[in-house]
Amino acid sequence: MESLLVSTGVVALAEIGDKTQLLAFILAARFKKPVPIVLGILAATIVNHGLAGALGSWITSAISAEVLRWVLGLSFLGMAVWTLIPDKIEEEETRVATKFGVFGATLITFFLAEMGDKTQIATVAMAAHYASPLLVVAGTTLGMLIADVPAVFVGDKLAAKIPMKLVHTVAAAIFAALGIATLLGAGAKLGF
Repeated sequence: MESLLVSTGVVALAEIGDKTQLLAFILAARFKKPVPIVLGILAATIVNHGLAGALGSWITSAISAEVLRWVLGLSFLGMAVWTLIPDKIEEEETRVATKFGVFGATLITFFLAEMGDKTQIATVAMAAHYASPLLVVAGTTLGMLIADVPAVFVGDKLAAKIPMKLVHTVAAAIFAALGIATLLGAGAKLGF
């Protein structure tokens, strides 16, 4: 249960102000069709984070416990720093809609925007850290929806009221705490 709660909270915080949240704002403003946008976000996140969770699970079987502890600890610390760097959205990520409709455009652009993004990397790391990759993927998907669905429905009005720097600082602190705890041996009872 810890893996579900931590992954939900970390991704929900990390996603605020992230490029995929900005993409949700742009798609909502452009198409004004929230249901296919939300369904596209959900489908893209399940596929993307499912692959990331599978990779994280595989990593635990391919790397020794000592090496894994260092890789995960340093990855979480790297995520802390990365979370403090604001994302910018690239316009070409929003141009796909002319061919694929609102759902297809959301699915494709969100999937591509998440490739190598901090929340995907965090999903890999948390799936490797916790022994329950399905709960991690469920949590990261839920965290993504917690951050992005309100963006679809209330757009810029909500973004203007959220203290982005504070949210990013809190998310970075959580990643840093996970990194330090991992480096100090937290999770040793789980085998890494």
